[in-house]
Amino acid sequence: MLREDTVFGPIHSRRLGASLGINLLPEHGKICSFDCIYCECGWNKDGRDDKRLPSAADVRSALEDKLAALKREGVHIDSITFSGDGEPTLNPEFPQIVDDTLRLRDEFFPGARVSVLSNATRVHVPEVLEALRKVDSPIMKIDAPTDELVALIDRPAPGYSLRRTIDSLKKFEGDFILQTMFQSSTEFVRPSPEVLEGWKEIVRELHPREIMVYTIDRPTPMVGLEKFSVERMRSLVADLIEEGFNVDIKG
Repeated sequence: MLREDTVFGPIHSRRLGASLGINLLPEHGKICSFDCIYCECGWNKDGRDDKRLPSAADVRSALEDKLAALKREGVHIDSITFSGDGEPTLNPEFPQIVDDTLRLRDEFFPGARVSVLSNATRVHVPEVLEALRKVDSPIMKIDAPTDELVALIDRPAPGYSLRRTIDSLKKFEGDFILQTMFQSSTEFVRPSPEVLEGWKEIVRELHPREIMVYTIDRPTPMVGLEKFSVERMRSLVADLIEEGFNVDIKG
């Protein structure tokens, strides 16, 4: 499902509540440094669009108009969320857009969070990291504990390194949210104790303030993926909860 507007919603998010979305990628198009087998926006090859990315000025104008209208109408929002059709940090003006968004949030909805849903592929870029550290909820993705499994599940662009991503995420000093999709396929690796323990070791190394575990909610480009129940996910992360980690489980 590709978005038609730079600013969309608010929509109800199972993870973020009443969420006003910001899409920093082309309308009707998808640009991402991952090509996840479970992505609700479909495969990258099917979402190509020749339109330009919205500029900081475009986003600022659209967001200001939308926030002003929502305030006049008395509409409540919990989060202003960078999500959209792909990876938001690929927009070259991402740092400026974050600054503009924080200023407009403070003006119109000071009680709302500013959140970023990111696959963390550009967290090693200093200006991107700096911008991500400014927002209230930087939600960073790690789906698997090895480069080989990441290649199967997330299908990253060439040059991706899980270790580089982990080392870059350490610079948050735990002040971020780690997001992981729980799903499986008979054609790929089913969750094994070794894979699960490898992921948990990354969790312990990063010690994020929150772990957001979720599963498939919408149609996926790869057929045959298995949705996990909340009960199953809870049992798989029970030891992390016992260790004191803040784990949010969404079915």
